[in-house]
Amino acid sequence: MRIFEEMESEVRGYVRSFPVIFDVAQGSLFYDEHGNRFIDFFSGAGTLNYGHNNPIISEALIDYLQKERIVHALDKATVAKREFLRTLRDVILAPRNLKYKVQFTGPTGTNAVETALKLARMVKRRSNILAFTNGYHGLTMGSLAVTGNSFYRDESYGVRHNTDFMPYDGYHGPDIDTLTYLRRYLEDQSSGIDLPAAIIVETVQGEGGVNLASDEWLRGVERICLDFDILLIVDDIQMGNGRTGPFFSFERSGISPDLVTFSKSIGGGLPLALLFMRSELDQWHPGEHTGTFRGNNLAFVAAAAALNHYWENPGEFTATINHKGNIVATEVNRILESYPECGGKLRGVGMVWGVEFPNTDFASQVSHEAFKNGVVIETAGAQSHVLKFFPALTIDEELLREGLARIEQAIVSLLSEKKDRLAGAIE
Repeated sequence: MRIFEEMESEVRGYVRSFPVIFDVAQGSLFYDEHGNRFIDFFSGAGTLNYGHNNPIISEALIDYLQKERIVHALDKATVAKREFLRTLRDVILAPRNLKYKVQFTGPTGTNAVETALKLARMVKRRSNILAFTNGYHGLTMGSLAVTGNSFYRDESYGVRHNTDFMPYDGYHGPDIDTLTYLRRYLEDQSSGIDLPAAIIVETVQGEGGVNLASDEWLRGVERICLDFDILLIVDDIQMGNGRTGPFFSFERSGISPDLVTFSKSIGGGLPLALLFMRSELDQWHPGEHTGTFRGNNLAFVAAAAALNHYWENPGEFTATINHKGNIVATEVNRILESYPECGGKLRGVGMVWGVEFPNTDFASQVSHEAFKNGVVIETAGAQSHVLKFFPALTIDEELLREGLARIEQAIVSLLSEKKDRLAGAIE
């Protein structure tokens, strides 16, 4: 690891949590340079919904490169982009009766968020944006302004550009309707909150701690946006591409966002980000918003291959996602019931689940111990107090169960160590 410590910035993060040198990966398995095996319950923070080196995607990419096809083209027209757009229209948008136009932003999710915020402000001629507690939308300046975690929000280097925060669903507990709170602030012209151009929301807050908004709450947010002439932006960067079951995470609630930010797994593991928008919102002048890498043709090829294979029959793929998600929920609930002393509470949907522990250090300890047991799993939440189950949607059921069993072993080991320490202290 010496070269990383010598050459790479102190800002590096995941290498500290998983301190081995990875070399080979296939499906939901990692191998380090010594051949040690790890089960992946992390999925590149949502980039690898279809697993590592998915053969359907890899074969399409190899064939494309061997024929010396276009790799970089800015936003020029290419065969790869044409095929991706046709696939996106025919396989994803048309069956859902969605008539969005598509803008290719820079290659990452935060680029899509920046674009959505810029466009919303331009269209509505207002500068304020409303976001929600525990939301995470990226770390470039505009995206950072609507990200809630104080760890990232240091005023000494980041300016909070005209944004306000409202409580997310359940933030004040199950008995308080946060929509009433939101509506009152917007109605009262002396509330101190300017009428926003847009409200940006995640249907499930992944980095914020796997907080799940109810369908009723999401529909209420949409109603408020309609009532006050506010654009609704759904950030589906991490929860889209089937993570919650359907292709778009907002499908379950029946809402129709004005803008949808999209990235992570849409590129099949390669950098690609885009913004879906209602056609009347497409008010850009040519070249008004650009980016050198807004036309990643390899990602177009990978995306088209994945969409054609997994989403041509969406009901079938969604059913497998929900089936595996039920396995996670059932097994984790069994573990928590077997070891009530850890105090964990499970929440989630589809193939995103989180266990919140009252001891804010315990999730990190489980992640560390699980890694020693051969499982890569991360934490989430403002205090890293939520253990986040995020395996690939394509993981084999047998491997999924093995990973869950290894995490259970990690929990048992930690609880045993705690008992031994208490016994030693009493003696």
